[in-house]
Amino acid sequence: MSFASLKKQSKLGSYTQKLIKEVEKMNTSGGGGADERFWKPEMDKTGVGSAVIRFLPAPDSEEFPWVKMYSHAFKGLGGWYIENSLTTNGGKDPVSEYNRELWNSGNEKDKDTVRKQKRKLSYFSNIYVVRDPANPANEGKVFLYKFGKKIFDKVLNAMQPEFEDETPINPFDFWEGANFRLKIKKVDGYWNYDKSEFDSPSPLLEDDDALEALWKKQHSLAALVAADQFKSYEDLEKRLKAVLNTNVSSRPVDEEVSNEDDSRGSFKPDFNARKEPVAVAPTSSNEEEDDALSYFQRLAQE
Repeated sequence: MSFASLKKQSKLGSYTQKLIKEVEKMNTSGGGGADERFWKPEMDKTGVGSAVIRFLPAPDSEEFPWVKMYSHAFKGLGGWYIENSLTTNGGKDPVSEYNRELWNSGNEKDKDTVRKQKRKLSYFSNIYVVRDPANPANEGKVFLYKFGKKIFDKVLNAMQPEFEDETPINPFDFWEGANFRLKIKKVDGYWNYDKSEFDSPSPLLEDDDALEALWKKQHSLAALVAADQFKSYEDLEKRLKAVLNTNVSSRPVDEEVSNEDDSRGSFKPDFNARKEPVAVAPTSSNEEEDDALSYFQRLAQE
C-alpha cells in the first residue's frame, strides 16, 4: 500500500471498520483466530457425526499426498509443553532424549512418566469435502485435514487390502480413487472412527478442467513440516526445563527414536500387492493415539 493510499483510507475510515471486524473475529475464535485452511468434522447433540470427504493427490511439485508430524503435549510443574518434535524430520529432540533416559532407568514410575510424555503422531492431507451435514458451506471446497493413525491405517488398508476379494485402490487418485465416509461416535470419552469406510472407486468430478482447477487450490503439505515450523533444540530444551521445573541433562545418542515407522519417507504403495496378515497390538480408542508400542520398544533397545 502506498502512503497516499494509506492517507486516503484514513479519511474514508474503512480501515478502522476492517480492524473492528478482525477483533470481533478473534474474540469469537478464542483470541488466536482459526486457521481456515483446516477442516474438522463435528458431532451432533447425540454424540455422533458423519461426513463424506475425498483425499486428494500430492500438491504440485510435492511427492506424497500426506505428511506426518510428531508432537508432544503434556503438563509439568511449570505448565504445559505443547511443541512439534524435531524427530519429525529425523532430528534430535530434547523430550525424546529425556524420555529415553527415564525409560532405561529401570524405575516403573519413570516409565509411567514417559507414557504421559510420549510422542503424538498426526498426519496431514488435502481433502475435498463432498458432504458436511454440520457445515454445508464447506461442501465443494478444498481443505487441509489433520488425522491420526486409525484413519491412516484405513488408507493403507485400501491400498493394500488383506483379503483376496478386495481390490486395491489409490484413495488419493482423482479418477480411480474413492470417497471416504467418515463415521464418528464417542467410545469411552474418545472420538472413534472404526465404522468409517471407503466407497467404491469413482471419479471425483467428471470434468478434467474442473479437477485441474481443484488441484491448483491445494495447500502445500511440505510447508507444514518445513524447518520454520519447529523451534530450535536449544529453545525446546529451555522450554522443557521450565515445564518440568528441573534441570534436564541428556546424553548424546547415535540414533533417534524418530526413525521407527517412517511411513511418509519410506512407504511406496504397490496397488497390486496384498499384505500378509500381521499381529496388531491393541490400541486406544483415541483415533489420534500415536505409535506408542514401537516408541517404547525402541527406547528399551537404546
